[in-house]
Parts: sequence; structure tokens; C-alpha cells
Amino acid sequence: MESRLYRGTLLALYQFSLLLGITLLPIALVARQFGVALPVHWMITRLGEAYEETAEQA
Repeated sequence: MESRLYRGTLLALYQFSLLLGITLLPIALVARQFGVALPVHWMITRLGEAYEETAEQA
């Protein structure tokens, strides 16, 4: 039961990070022109990997 809750929470966080990345895309494009990079891809990658690891264990 606990692993299902953990996996569900990871899935929700992963989906939220994708939504956040899409929402911040225009800001990231403007920031990149000024030489600033937003590290949103790190968050999406780490959450995706964590979810895949828990999905393989189930």
C-alpha cells in the first residue's frame, strides 16, 4: 500500500513538473537571450527516473 502511495505521489509530481516546464517555457526563452538558463529539465528528468524505478519494482 505504501509503495502505491509513493508511486502515485511521484507520478503526480512528475506530471506537475511537466506542466510547470511548459508554463515556464516563454520565460525560459526570454531568460536564455539574457544568458540565464532555468534548470527545469533537471527536475523533470529526476522525477521521471524516480517514477520509472518505482514502476519497475511493482
